[in-house]
Amino acid sequence: MKTFEILPIKGGVDSPNGFCAGGISAGLKGLDSHQPQPDIGFLYMDPPCLAHALFTSNKFQAAPIKHFKTYVKENPTNFVLINTKNANALTGAQGVEDIIEILKNLKEKFPQIQHPIMCSTGVIGVRLPKEKIMQSFCKINFTSKTPLSHTQAAQAIMTTDRYHKEIALEVKLSDGGSFCIGAMAKGAGMINPSLATMLCFITTDACVPPHQAKDILAECAHTTFNAISVDGDMSTNDTIMLFANNLSGAYDEDAFREALKIIMNKLAMDIVLDGEGSHKLVAFEVIQAKNEEQAIKAAKALSNSLLVKTAIFGCDPNWGRIASTIGSCGIEAYEDSLKIQIGDVLVFDRGQILFDTHTEKKAAAIMQTDSFVIQCALGVGNGSFRAYGCDLSHQYIDINADYRS
Repeated sequence: MKTFEILPIKGGVDSPNGFCAGGISAGLKGLDSHQPQPDIGFLYMDPPCLAHALFTSNKFQAAPIKHFKTYVKENPTNFVLINTKNANALTGAQGVEDIIEILKNLKEKFPQIQHPIMCSTGVIGVRLPKEKIMQSFCKINFTSKTPLSHTQAAQAIMTTDRYHKEIALEVKLSDGGSFCIGAMAKGAGMINPSLATMLCFITTDACVPPHQAKDILAECAHTTFNAISVDGDMSTNDTIMLFANNLSGAYDEDAFREALKIIMNKLAMDIVLDGEGSHKLVAFEVIQAKNEEQAIKAAKALSNSLLVKTAIFGCDPNWGRIASTIGSCGIEAYEDSLKIQIGDVLVFDRGQILFDTHTEKKAAAIMQTDSFVIQCALGVGNGSFRAYGCDLSHQYIDINADYRS
């Protein structure tokens, strides 16, 4: 029996006590209708707290990740600076030196800042525009926050995102205590499991024990951010950070875990729905695999398959592409034990083709909806996993052919 209640509240990353977010313009995005667009986001924390972080498994981790691992890591921090339009990745030792210079300048302007973190997103292989970023610091104000502060921060970290992504929840405990969790994320393209080209910042005033925080974060990431794909390309900058400042005086492990999973699942689904040029959110559910590892492999193969993704875009229930992907991903699977279902329409049943004119029409109608499930039952074990993906449209090519402009 649950001893807590989880409620949605207005706000985002600055909803919990002790956090203030904002977004400013450094001119990194240029001008749109002569109005400066926010391109620098920030998050200030009082009191300072540890950053529990998960990073991309890409071998070429970007300079901000290298800087964090060397200079921040186990030190309490009270400031995160986030720039868009430039990933500061594959910039060598100079990329880290640029961060050191920028953050030194930041601390000189705001002496109360401790162990600041910098995160970046955008084009790979280009040095940071240090002067523009540092000149923008005069616009930072974290002594007060407005009802729009969290939205300005979420908008500032967008790249090809069509919309900003944020959420906030309040958790009420049976003993009368309560705590809040807020979050913002960015991501739309270059999205692949094992984190994606995304940044996610999660804040809470819950009294989360440090030894539990990262474990729960990783557990929730397994079925949310690590289960999504837009285009099968893994970024160099993927970062999830959780900050817990203990100000509420309240905590319940089960309640925190459930609320955090809701937060991360919502943001992960937002990223897939916002996939560059995408129109559909599709769950690829693999059940009865030999084990979970093989279920994960098959589900992610489906979410990454270009042929499956283009069939989804065309609302074409081409189940042969689904079967072919399952058979080629290196797991134990047999034609005479495989079942494929699109929504509630069974199209292939253990060697028997059920795909006639009537079935095709029903399956195509399901694929015309914004969200549906493709289920593959392998019939060889008890392993299961659900991955999430989207369609691949003409617009994806248009966006990424001209990404650096």
